[in-house]
This record gives sequence, structure tokens and C-alpha cells, in this order.
Amino acid sequence: MDIAEWRRQLQKGEVSARELTETYLARISEVDSTLHAYLEVTSKRALADADQIDLARSAGEDLPPLAGVPLAIKDNLCTKGIRTTCSSKMLENFIAPYESSVTERLWKAGAILLGKTNLDEFAMGSSTETSAFGSTSNPWDISRVPGGSSGGSAAAVASGECLAALGSDTGGSIRQPASFCGVVGLKPTYGRVSRWGLVAFASSLDQVGPFTRSVADSAELLNVIAGHDPRDSTCLNHIVPDYRATLNEPLKGLRIGLIRQCFEQDGLDAEVKDSVLAAANTLQSLGAELVEISCERFIDGIATYYVIAPSEASANLARYDGVKYGYRAEGAETLGDMTSSSRAEGFGSEVQRRILIGTYALSAGYVDAYYKKAQQVRTLIRRDFAKAFDVVDVLLTPTSPTTAFKSGEHSEDPLAMYLADLLTIPANLAGLPAISVPCGFDKSGLPIGLQLIGNVLDEARLLRVAHQFEQQAEIRENSVKGPFIK
Repeated sequence: MDIAEWRRQLQKGEVSARELTETYLARISEVDSTLHAYLEVTSKRALADADQIDLARSAGEDLPPLAGVPLAIKDNLCTKGIRTTCSSKMLENFIAPYESSVTERLWKAGAILLGKTNLDEFAMGSSTETSAFGSTSNPWDISRVPGGSSGGSAAAVASGECLAALGSDTGGSIRQPASFCGVVGLKPTYGRVSRWGLVAFASSLDQVGPFTRSVADSAELLNVIAGHDPRDSTCLNHIVPDYRATLNEPLKGLRIGLIRQCFEQDGLDAEVKDSVLAAANTLQSLGAELVEISCERFIDGIATYYVIAPSEASANLARYDGVKYGYRAEGAETLGDMTSSSRAEGFGSEVQRRILIGTYALSAGYVDAYYKKAQQVRTLIRRDFAKAFDVVDVLLTPTSPTTAFKSGEHSEDPLAMYLADLLTIPANLAGLPAISVPCGFDKSGLPIGLQLIGNVLDEARLLRVAHQFEQQAEIRENSVKGPFIK
């Protein structure tokens, strides 16, 4: 069921919060030993919180908007009193002493924490294979990756191990796994949702967003987690509209831009291209106008990102030195030896690779040639988007060039792995909202994702277009179910 239907049944007493929570906990017990979507399951807390919701309903109290909704949380969002590991040996035993802003809002809205989900270490990866605690499998085909870095959250939603989940998106880490796992993944406008309590990877790119089974559920969650937070200086102080209110408004007269450069890439799978273009035709049949748009620097986004993101990661991860918290190597005789040994042993190879790239890009003699130049290209990418939105209302691309690839397929080729984010990265560089919605399946039965990109703070229109497509296409209803798909 979706969140609105759950709320109706709960309020009428047709099902209890405890019954729903027990159902999801049983599902986790049934399949997660194979999928490994969760790093920690908080059964005791979940059942206790569900009982509180049931007591409140029995007493006739007004229930909050997400009362009894069982959620999973990516393990780079701090949850007070519960381990927050970022899937890294560096933070294996770190218990957060405070709650992140987004999870705090969820619990106040009545949501229930089922557990913390697996991710690529410190959110650096596109397959959830760099986790220090083992990889996650794709529920549609367990020989394939779920995408990353939020692969655990995507797999948990797809396999029915939670009603919805939160992830974080730095260069596509919500949208790409949503595409691979056949669910909805939303990256809001940069600053629309607070980053306070999100363990930083690249501070000018990171954004928290939801994974859901439907666009309407993404609107429900965004209603709760969006809004100003004085603890986060990058959080925008704008009124949060009711994102559900306009979902059913018609698309007649809306102009949707197909970014030409995205459909001309050599690495774009033919089945993905055909499915996304068919989705565009579906939107046209609903009254939208299709317009071909050129964003000349769109494809430059990936090179730009892999200078800026590692540079910010190098600065952000400098705090993990083995002194105040985190992993500390034993046997070092000097402070320098302890710091270097702690970082070498505590960080995995992908994290070390990105730290080295970022440190090099920021070093004297190279900062102007690399980091400053990348920021200049970032500005040009933003300008391309601004010109496009002078002509159209929403942009349309594939989410990923391919469907989910085999586990281990790119483990020895980091550049091939990085290309998985080719089509998602530019929205992060420009700070724009973007959503991935299932739009079809390849001949192997693997999901294909459609990406829609909106203008700054235009999530309402973005969600409306995605919802209208979802209702018309009925992709999930027409799907061939995978081994762990309900």
C-alpha cells in the first residue's frame, strides 16, 4: 500500500502500526540474509514506537502525517544512540550522540525506524560494493548490483523490506540505484532539505532525498523533510508547499525538453534509449509538448565532478585522524605515524583513491589548473540549464546509460564505474531537483529509469510530471517480478 492508503487504514482501525511493523520485520528476516540491504535492524525500537502510535490512535489523538510508516535510513545519517558507520571501518563503532535534522523530522511525524541501510563507503561508489561490511545485491537479479551509493535503501524499498527509505545524492546516488532497482528516487533542490547530521562527502553537492514505491509517497516524505533549518547554513529559507496538492493537475501546455547530448552517447544502451523515448511519447500523449534541447556542457559534468567532489571529500575526511573519534591504529610511536596508519587501515581503497585525487587537485601549483577550472566549468553547466529552462519547464533524460551491471564487473576499472553517473551528475553540479521513475524493462527483465530534471525549487512540477507518467504507464503493474520483488 502507499502512505495515503496506510494512513486511511490506520485511522479506521483496519490494521495496527504494530501489525505493519511486524510484517516488514518478518520480510527483512526472510530475504535480507541474501540481499544484505541492512547493516542494522532496530526491531526493539520499531515495535516500541509502533505500540505508541497504536496507543495514540486508541486514545483518539490526532495522528501525525507519517504515523506508523516503517522506514529505512541510509547509514550516513546520524541516528542518536544507534551506530552510524558510513559502511566504513573508520566509523564501525561510532554511535551518534545526536539526531540528524531529517530523521528528527521523520520521527516527529510518526515514522518508525526499521534500521540502517548499506552504502558504498562514505557514499563513494556506484554499486554498493565498496562497503566495508559486504556488498548489497539487486532484488531483481542477485548476481547484479543495486547501484550506489544508496544501494541498500533502494534494494530495501524494491524488495518490500520497508515502505520507504532515505538516501543521499552527491552525483546520482539516489537516482541511479532507484533506476537499477525499479523504484522512485528523488533528489531535491540543493538546500531544500537540511544536511545537518548527514556525514559529509562533498558539501556543495550532497542532498538527502527519499526512495519510494510511488511518486505520491515521495511527495509525502518531501512534505516532512523539506524546510529551513537554522543549524545548516546552506539550507534555504523558503516556504514548503504541499507537494501532494498538484500531483493530479493535467500536463497540457507543459514543455518537456529532451537533452540531445544525452541520447547521442556511445555508451547508451539501445533498450534504455528506446524505453526512455517511449516514456517521452507517453508524456506527449498526456498533453505535454516535447522540445529538443541542447546543453552543450552536460557531458562535461562527469570530469568536472571528479575534480570537485574528491577535493571536497579530501577536506571533509581530514577530520578522521584517529585522535578524537573513529578507528585508531595500534602500535604507532608518533602522532604522524598514528594518523597515517589509522587512515590507511580505516579507509577502503576507493575512499583513499578519492582523497588522493582531491588532495592533488587542491595542492599548490595545481589548484588553479584543476579545482578552479572545474568550478568555472560548473558555472557554464549551470548557465546551460538556465538557458534550457527559459524554453522548457522540465528536462528529460535516461537516468543511467545501462541497466544494472553484474557484481564485480567494474571493480577493477574505476573509470567504467564512474561513467554510471554520467547522466545524473550535472543536476548536482547545478543544484537542481531531479527524479528517477521506472519507465520499462530490458529483455532480461531489469528495470530502466527515466530521469526528469526541474528548475530550482520546482519540485512540485517535477513530481506532477512524474506522477502523471507513472499513473499512465503503470510500469510496476506490468512488470515481470524478480526473485525478491513483491
